[in-house]
Amino acid sequence: MERFFLYDDVEDTKTRFVSFAGKTQRYDLAILQSSRFFGKVLVLDIQFGRFAIIGADDVEEPGYLEHVYNRTEEETEDLREYLRELLS
Repeated sequence: MERFFLYDDVEDTKTRFVSFAGKTQRYDLAILQSSRFFGKVLVLDIQFGRFAIIGADDVEEPGYLEHVYNRTEEETEDLREYLRELLS
């Protein structure tokens, strides 16, 4: 059986590893920047194994970070604040 690829690209990316303690928990993140994401970044939560492509508009979307990272509003408060700074 022949495989049908939609794409198979190799691209240099910039990866930033960030760990910080918030009011309710610790965050261990890997943040990947790539031209593939059209100005957004891929944010990987290393501790919980969840990720999303996030832009400044997504950070402000009510309930979005809570849903993507499966955390409460209180638990995502520090993450939201950090991402606002990162994406501004």
